[in-house]
Amino acid sequence: MSIKHISVGSIEMAYQDQGTGDRPFILVHGFTGSLDDFADVHGELAVLGRTITLDQRGHGSSTNTGDPDDYELEVAVADLLGFLDALGIERCDLLGHSRGGMVALRFVLAHPERIASLVLMDTSPEPIKLMPVAMMQAGAKVGREQGMNALFEIMRAGAANDPNRAPAMRRCEQEMGSERYWQRIRTKIEAMDPEAMHAWAATLADHRTAIDRLGEIICPTLVIVGEQDVPFLDPSKTMAAEIADATLSVIPGAAHSPQVENRAAWLSAVRDHLARARS
Repeated sequence: MSIKHISVGSIEMAYQDQGTGDRPFILVHGFTGSLDDFADVHGELAVLGRTITLDQRGHGSSTNTGDPDDYELEVAVADLLGFLDALGIERCDLLGHSRGGMVALRFVLAHPERIASLVLMDTSPEPIKLMPVAMMQAGAKVGREQGMNALFEIMRAGAANDPNRAPAMRRCEQEMGSERYWQRIRTKIEAMDPEAMHAWAATLADHRTAIDRLGEIICPTLVIVGEQDVPFLDPSKTMAAEIADATLSVIPGAAHSPQVENRAAWLSAVRDHLARARS
């Protein structure tokens, strides 16, 4: 499936579009990700209807601006609105993963008329500290000065000795094969704007909470999280409790990327959600 590009304001956004239907399902990846995060499930979702994955600015094949001010939540929300407008999409089902979930959450609050249903996947309505900001920004400095390939090598070496790395991630690497597993991550890291990494490291750890606005969301919502994704379990429970028409699906044997780590269970949860939302 080929990657297309479309102008959104001053940038070009990359996307893949498969399937047919009047109300598409839009999937927004997370921090350091790309549309490749959904490559393994895109075809199966497209059987249900038109399915679109995209690269956010600073990631994948979309524009890297080199300007830290371009990598804020408000800018990402505006990009998503511009993307939908550019494709002539009036209303959609929307999924946001991790940092993409923070974007999706704020998008539905700002533009509720554009969202028919929502999937919040391994994300949080408030700041979350996965690792010290200084460490992440040091990584961005490596990327800026030595190239993002150098940062990737540091990340891969660190993962090998990380005692806190989720069993699902280790199993996924073994099943996929180390070279293929890490090559997919390398491609995403090397494509990323180091200024996006620097700016988003601070934003993820310190931004205005949306907990007090969760009750405003009235569309059918699925909150989905891997059972081993410890930092996101409690935030997911909070979102499911505070959003009126929400259901919670905890994916067994999965961590931060359940669409890869337990594809069958993830697809089942998403299919059920779309069937409910589109009935």
